[in-house]
Amino acid sequence: MTTEPPMRLHHVVFCVRPENQERAAGLWRELGLQFHEVSLEDLSVRVLIDWNAGIEIISPTDTAKAKAADFTAFLNEKGEGLYSVVMGVSEVDGPAAIAARDGAPIEFEQRRTYGSFQLDEIMLAPVHGMAITFLATSQTK
Repeated sequence: MTTEPPMRLHHVVFCVRPENQERAAGLWRELGLQFHEVSLEDLSVRVLIDWNAGIEIISPTDTAKAKAADFTAFLNEKGEGLYSVVMGVSEVDGPAAIAARDGAPIEFEQRRTYGSFQLDEIMLAPVHGMAITFLATSQTK
């Protein structure tokens, strides 16, 4: 009898400068990935994601918005690269509370519904050098 782990690696998020997003995606496309574009205008970010491969490439579109400013700050401080490791969980609040006890406060939280698709996401401040996001969706990977 096997049991499902309480969480699993869902995908990784790379943050790149807007002018490099298509070139970065092009590399992955040549390797066989197919990206779905998600424009999150309320956050001023453009997301390219291949759910099956577990690769997300994100870029700020308007640095005047608060969340886009976070991505811009990341790019200015660290350069392009790994932004977060997203862990698939059944619900986000319990894992976030455990991480908070270890010094990882919540930096960003969103709950969205698109038709029958629901998404709950909590991104933590890096702890022990680890940038972790917890993601619960109504769709399994």
